[in-house]
Amino acid sequence: MQGTVDGFTYGLVTPVAAFLMAALGAALGLRCTTRSLHATRSCRVGWLALGSLSIGSGVWTMHFVAMTGFTVQETPISYDKPLTFAGLAVAVVMIGIGIFIVGYRGATRMALITGGTITGLGIASMHYLGMAGMRMAAQFAYDTPLVVLSVLIAGCAATGALWAAVTLRGALSGLGASILMAVAVTGMHYTGMAALDVHLHLPSTLPSDLSAVLPGDRPAEMIGPMLVGPGCFLLLAAVVLLFDPGAVTGEPGPGHRPGRRPGDHRVPQPRPRPRNDPHARGRHPRSTAREGTGRARYR
Repeated sequence: MQGTVDGFTYGLVTPVAAFLMAALGAALGLRCTTRSLHATRSCRVGWLALGSLSIGSGVWTMHFVAMTGFTVQETPISYDKPLTFAGLAVAVVMIGIGIFIVGYRGATRMALITGGTITGLGIASMHYLGMAGMRMAAQFAYDTPLVVLSVLIAGCAATGALWAAVTLRGALSGLGASILMAVAVTGMHYTGMAALDVHLHLPSTLPSDLSAVLPGDRPAEMIGPMLVGPGCFLLLAAVVLLFDPGAVTGEPGPGHRPGRRPGDHRVPQPRPRPRNDPHARGRHPRSTAREGTGRARYR
């Protein structure tokens, strides 16, 4: 029996809210990635770790905000908590690998392609692992071409967002990179949901409350963890903006020492020699004694 699936139970409320959560996490994470390029080697790890945690948490929160609008008319839905939080861990780790590559290698072509691909795979893995954590009296089937398209959307848009974050400067470019990352996350999510078919396996005799026989947590019980993510984003963003405005504009902080950024290959320029350097080309050391003799001769 084919299930009646509705991904927009509350209209545009859940897609818009999910997009904003993804954009908020991406804005903080990409700005941390940009800031790491100007940080010392010891501080760079902290900035990149904060960035991966922010983007991964934003992706995870976006997914479950969007899933509050997903319903199957014939059966209630519950969630398996271990698989649900395993999706968060996978997203943070894989996105972290991607932005660490870009953070340490810079805006080189290979670093952006590799980091963007791994980041996109992390986003897609979180989505389908979260879907595997759903519990209902049904079996899922996916349309393979749409699944591949969803992964390509995530990888391409994530690569573009990382390139914009580490190459362009200014608050507007950071906003554009955040929007592009949010488009990658939400576009991948709803493309993956369009690939889903639900085949019901309902017993001949249904209990009065079918949700009582489904294992896992109900959607209402997932609201708490979902609200923790946005609260952490707002707190971290306020701290970053308060103590390091350069993380927003992409410029070095007050205590930054100028130096080479990752990926920069500058040819060292020769230092100018002093005018009285005896090794300077075309110049010879002058003896003060000879100068004194010359001045005495023409008196």
